Amino acid sequence: MNDDFEAIGSNAAAPFSLKLHRGDGMLLLAMNWKNGTPPDDFAGFAIEYQEPNGDRFYPLKNRLSFSPPTDNAPPNQLSTRLSPIQKFRWVHFPRNAELAGPFTYRVTPVFMDSTDTLSYGEAQESALELRRETYPGELNVAFTRGFVSSQAFVDRYGAEAIPALLPASAKEGLDFVPTYPKATEALAWMGFEARTAILEVLDQAIADPDAQVRVIAYDLNEPDVVSRLERLRTRLRVIVDDSDEHGQSTSAETKAANRLSASAGAANVKRQHMRNLQHNKTIVVDGPVAQIVACGSTNFSWRAFFVQNNNAMILHGAGPVATFSEAFDNYWSQPPAAFGDTDSANWAPLGLAGIDAQVTFSPHAAANALLESIGNDIGTSTTSSLFYSLAFLYQTTGPILDAIKKVSGDGSIFVYGISDRKVGGLDLQKPDGNVSPVYPSQLSGNVPPPFSREPTGGSGIRMHHKFAVIDFDKPTARVYLGSYNFSSPADTENGENLLLVRNRRIAVSYTVEALRIFDHYHFRVRQRAATRSKKPLVLAKPPQQAGDVPWWQEDYAVAQKIRDRELFA
Repeated sequence: MNDDFEAIGSNAAAPFSLKLHRGDGMLLLAMNWKNGTPPDDFAGFAIEYQEPNGDRFYPLKNRLSFSPPTDNAPPNQLSTRLSPIQKFRWVHFPRNAELAGPFTYRVTPVFMDSTDTLSYGEAQESALELRRETYPGELNVAFTRGFVSSQAFVDRYGAEAIPALLPASAKEGLDFVPTYPKATEALAWMGFEARTAILEVLDQAIADPDAQVRVIAYDLNEPDVVSRLERLRTRLRVIVDDSDEHGQSTSAETKAANRLSASAGAANVKRQHMRNLQHNKTIVVDGPVAQIVACGSTNFSWRAFFVQNNNAMILHGAGPVATFSEAFDNYWSQPPAAFGDTDSANWAPLGLAGIDAQVTFSPHAAANALLESIGNDIGTSTTSSLFYSLAFLYQTTGPILDAIKKVSGDGSIFVYGISDRKVGGLDLQKPDGNVSPVYPSQLSGNVPPPFSREPTGGSGIRMHHKFAVIDFDKPTARVYLGSYNFSSPADTENGENLLLVRNRRIAVSYTVEALRIFDHYHFRVRQRAATRSKKPLVLAKPPQQAGDVPWWQEDYAVAQKIRDRELFA
């Protein structure tokens, strides 16, 4: 199986190295000076890219320049040719990432003299195929964009667009119709690949008239999902969570269950909350043409698709279908207390060609509970790096939190992580090693010049991932992912799915996602500081007088940033 998920620049004359890492719908560029430190007049990197079979390079844009913002700044001021990137790595979203063939990136060092004149050094080029599917016909990793609170959203659709794009509450979801003029375009951009991939699974099920479909839903308030499920009629069996507000007569989940009872028949619809929640978000399509499973953290809801950071994994073939179908049947037929004694509660291989992947379902019994073993894997087997994006970590005590603390305290292991709220007893760090994290729950719509005010995306959590990547750069690379919140309720009370995938291409993909989220919210630290100090954010010019230091000094002086620079490049 071809694992061309990384590529390096080969220009020996360039003073820096370049390495590209393939993400899903995105790409990480990592640069490092080859010998010693850069010269003081090094002003950053200009980055350009060329699409497959293209005939021209397009410069990436920088939102910062060397001067404070003005109302009449020329549009090309933000080209990285003139406003270079002052970082040693950058995550880029190509406009047409799904194009077949390699994307070529050209990275050029930019220098600035004492008169503020820019000059350019020897460039590095490298090319990497992104293609939409991670492993075509086998497995696809897909993410939501999750950045309603972003300048990119404001640029495209405006800070005031949210009420016309999203319902005010979940219970209004099935009846809500967007009134924003560019709603179709905006929702496709917000939902990114995960929303498209999930809807495509349902479309393929509809198109295969002999396919049987099994769905388990926690949140179920997105009309495009429910209307597709209705079209399956009696080919559908569905379990819908009825815990807490979901069980109320006015909830979207109750309305959806009633609609599906009318289309599929009441005998094909089951309400359930196991011992606590039925928290799965899975689709199984078993047909002569389509054999597909969708799983991951993405609920079938407005917030999951269009506001939150989420992931979905699409699996193809008889192996995943059989394993997830068996779990569905056990959820349907077994009392909650007996589920942990079924084979579905044990690890089972997914049978994917060339991909080492296995799955287990909760709730587990005491004999096959997993928190301790996962904690041991993180705490004792991590040798190089740990990247995690864990919603509800602030509620999670025990083996996982203890393992993350242990690894974070090991100076030989590189750790970046994010949770949706402040985690007691765990000090998340900025890239410079200082303890001053920002959490999605703290985001404000107020940002300093030159940035526009951003929408907050409404109430509720925004970072909804549940994944951990261990040793992404080693042959032992692995990812834990699913609906499983790495908590005691997820392990022994809720209906959940948890996958363990040992594969570097997939580990790198989740690592790139972790980095882009971490960098996005870390920049909020800088924005918040700039707001408080009332100083505009600008690029740093080279040292001009005694006591000035170059912008890159921390990258060569702070241990965490040194390791960051070296690990990816």
